[in-house]
Amino acid sequence: MSSVCRRLGFASVLLSLLITVPKSIAEPTFTPTAPPPVAPALPQEIQPDFRVAALQRDFQGNLWVAAPQGLMRVNPNTGRVISRAKMPNLSIGALAQDRVGRIWVGTTEGLWRIDPKTNEVTAQNLFLPSNRVLSLLVDRRGYLWAGTDSGLALISPHEGLVMTTLKNLPGVSANALSLDPEGQLWVGTLEGLVQVDTASARILHTTDLEEGTVQALALDRHGSLWAGTTSGLVKIDPLKRRRDRTVTALKGREILSAGFDAAGSIWIGTNNGLLRVNPYNGAIVGQVPNLPSNRVLSLAPDTGNKLWVGTSEGLAWVSMTSYETKPHLMFSRSVE
Repeated sequence: MSSVCRRLGFASVLLSLLITVPKSIAEPTFTPTAPPPVAPALPQEIQPDFRVAALQRDFQGNLWVAAPQGLMRVNPNTGRVISRAKMPNLSIGALAQDRVGRIWVGTTEGLWRIDPKTNEVTAQNLFLPSNRVLSLLVDRRGYLWAGTDSGLALISPHEGLVMTTLKNLPGVSANALSLDPEGQLWVGTLEGLVQVDTASARILHTTDLEEGTVQALALDRHGSLWAGTTSGLVKIDPLKRRRDRTVTALKGREILSAGFDAAGSIWIGTNNGLLRVNPYNGAIVGQVPNLPSNRVLSLAPDTGNKLWVGTSEGLAWVSMTSYETKPHLMFSRSVE
């Protein structure tokens, strides 16, 4: 009995030790730190887009303007908007008019055909080498060539169907198109120039240019081809298929657009202004001031006795008599 009592006493002592917390044990001494402050999210402000990437003068002398507001037809004498095409609001990179007056629209989502009488879409093609259309041209037979970032397509303008494609294009991207005096197609690519037979879609000749990517092409009245590149302007003799000369005054300049006026001057749109160049000696005659932006994306000379200029910040026109420059307020960012 005494041994049982001893065991019970020992157990009670042990239990008291287990449930008694010594007063000498301190509370935890670390101080929790707060999480780092989170900066409030900035409001996502959408900047308005005013790019005018393509211009097209039609047979009636009106101007088609590819703007973020849509594809619109403008009276070039007054600047008044005549009509707006009824098509999806897509980014437009190229315009062309076929022989019967229909307007072809190259977008980032394929090719569209507009009837100017109704302003409605009458054909659409999404079966191109790429649906990102960069350039358009109607050849002497009336067929439409569509340049994409993955090659060329030949289109029947009546059916709107692809007749043939040229996907293995040297230089890959068909950035700019022009015909030579014999009616053959010249293509400005990432590496230079490619001459294509319009009848067979067969490559006839390639010309690599050390000046880099070709972004603009223009044919003068003497039959010479002018290629605007990422670092200068090159004159090409299409018949001899070789470089004629390099315009020294424009060496190192990025050229985005080019076009000839009725007087024979070549207008050069660069990433830093619009220049008028004498094609005979390559001298810069002058630079156009007061444009919505110095990044000149598209040109339409001799339209309503004006040179129309599409820039990254809107549309403007230059008088071909006084050379006064004015922005088109509907298509441009307001300037204070």
